[in-house]
Amino acid sequence: MADKEATVFILDLGASMAEKHSGRAESNLDWSMRYVWDKITDIVAANRKTLCVGVLGLRTDETENKLQGEDGYEHISVIQDLSNMTMSGLRTLQASVKPSQTSFGDAISAIVVAVDMIDTFTKKLKWIRKIVLVTDGQGELDADDIGEIAKKMNDSNIHLTILGVDFDDAEYGFKEEDKPPTKATNERTLAALTEGCKEGIFATIAEAINEIDTPRVKSVKPYKTYDGALTLGDPEKFSTAMCINVERYFKTHLARPLTASTVVLKSEQATQSTHTLGDDTMDGVEFSAVKQARSYKVNDPDAPGGKRDVEFESLAKGYEYGRTAVHISESEHNITKLETEKSFSIVGFVVRDKYEHFLNMGEVCVTHARKKDVKSELALSSLIWALSELESYAIARIVTKDGKDPLLVLLVPHIEPDFECLYDIPLPFAEDVRSYQFPPLDKVITVSGQILNKHRLLPSDELSKAMSDYVDSMDLSTYQLDDDGNPAEYAPIDETFNPTIHRVNNAVKMRAAHPDRPISEIPTGLLKYASPPDDLVEKVQSRIDTLVELAEVKKVPPKAKGRRNREAVKPISGLDVDALLGAGHKNGNVSEENPVPDFRRALGTAREIDQIEDASKQMGVIVRSLISNSFGDSKYAQATECLGVMREELINIEEPGMYNDFARDLKKSLLSGALGGDRRDFWFKVRWSRLGLIDQNQSDVSEITHDAAEEFYKSR
Repeated sequence: MADKEATVFILDLGASMAEKHSGRAESNLDWSMRYVWDKITDIVAANRKTLCVGVLGLRTDETENKLQGEDGYEHISVIQDLSNMTMSGLRTLQASVKPSQTSFGDAISAIVVAVDMIDTFTKKLKWIRKIVLVTDGQGELDADDIGEIAKKMNDSNIHLTILGVDFDDAEYGFKEEDKPPTKATNERTLAALTEGCKEGIFATIAEAINEIDTPRVKSVKPYKTYDGALTLGDPEKFSTAMCINVERYFKTHLARPLTASTVVLKSEQATQSTHTLGDDTMDGVEFSAVKQARSYKVNDPDAPGGKRDVEFESLAKGYEYGRTAVHISESEHNITKLETEKSFSIVGFVVRDKYEHFLNMGEVCVTHARKKDVKSELALSSLIWALSELESYAIARIVTKDGKDPLLVLLVPHIEPDFECLYDIPLPFAEDVRSYQFPPLDKVITVSGQILNKHRLLPSDELSKAMSDYVDSMDLSTYQLDDDGNPAEYAPIDETFNPTIHRVNNAVKMRAAHPDRPISEIPTGLLKYASPPDDLVEKVQSRIDTLVELAEVKKVPPKAKGRRNREAVKPISGLDVDALLGAGHKNGNVSEENPVPDFRRALGTAREIDQIEDASKQMGVIVRSLISNSFGDSKYAQATECLGVMREELINIEEPGMYNDFARDLKKSLLSGALGGDRRDFWFKVRWSRLGLIDQNQSDVSEITHDAAEEFYKSR
């Protein structure tokens, strides 16, 4: 269960809080409330009944508190008793926080009232108790009993935080010039009060406001994913089997940004088709939750409109199998599920150096021995040390609950002083692995199988060294300096925050606290690691220039569209190469032995539309021939390459219609079996490679819409 917290904010609303100091464009109160609204909106967003907030006004025009009958408690008002904070409560509080016309009110007395509020509300139960005082220190204080007050707060385990407007803070580096004597005296008094508290903080509010933009990671309670036995062997069959009682928790878990709910503005002009929940409205007064309805229809020629409504209860589930649906009734649905029992068993071991780290997938969990089980602690420690000394990992099968799908996990030993555990990372099954082959980067393999270590596509030794030097100079692991001036990591994991999550949080908090104000700019802290440090880039610019020179980096001209803008490359000699070398070669022929270069050459030399059509038809014939003559899928890769080149080149010369006509005819032939039998598997490759119709998003002159292009991919 989450910890229960009771926080009382004491807000100084005296007349001096309406003034503007230190060159600020807003009043002391508005500036100070930045911090308060940030804290309160965090509490509203948490939506926990165990988070209670009270607000106390100091130096108010009225007096309203339980101790008002005694001397010294005038001009102190309870704006909100300790209770849950909601959006409607936040709106009410915002309307109440305004500067008063008085300068009277004792901050020490306000702290006493806050202590009484907390003691009355929390009684002697287990609570986290906090008091936050925000003041400019301009009111009169009675410092006679601060020692007794500090003792009382210590007895009640109350955390006291005092944040002052323009208070001197040597650690933060701020000192107010020409400080009024009363304020200087009050600062010393309040500082002495916090020093007497076990949990006391005294600071200038500027520091607190500056820390608002620093993302705060949400603290979460440990979530136990498994509690049971870790076994090696079958304890029911073998007496020598190992059985250790363990507990397993999340170590890493994907954090997600806030999600938006569908709401509707409450207004009398709402249409009748809008479904709102009158009895289940959201907390914002101006919004209401939306009720969604779904209807199911089937084709029925006899029904009005050709469709008939059906009830959800009459529907059955079906699994897609090819072009049909296989029905499995609810009574037989259990045959699709594995009957598993809760277990955590080691199935094997792997040497650490032999393990491929790219197999890690999913979130990491930590496993340790069950609490207060000395025997299990000793046994698990032995296993951890054995794995560590043998430089090995364990492979385990885990089922977290009965009926859950099994997982394979890698168990990695981890040893620290006073802490030993096993980290586990999910492993893929055979179906999860994607095997892709890419050409090697350090050699070129020719068509004949010859291996070349020096080639125009391979980096030279000078280029490799320049790249190595550049990478070393951009090392961030030692770029930062710690407090002692020693090299430190530039971007430690505990300081790199997800910008999406915190940007959404900041925007929602801003709009919740100030609905009429524009959303503030993205805090610089969220963009700190969006690009390398400027001074580091400037420092290594010479290495970048060297790298660009050796790599002969050149700007690639934009790809020309349309056949009119396309010109054949002219040889340096100025001679007609085609006339010299092509005596027996007919321009426009596309051979099956070398279709891709021939097709591109044919299009490059084409001057009339008929020549483009002829080259496209020849390429189409070759694609059909490759498919028809393919034994299994042996020639599918070549056919797919030819199809892709044909599509790309016809897009470039703005002739998508030729390709689309061919693609329609090819699909018909594939699905009808006209290309050497059932070739549906090649059609699936066409779909996966997205080699369908050319739509208007890919070519401006295409007549095919995006929806029509997507419809084309359906196997019908």
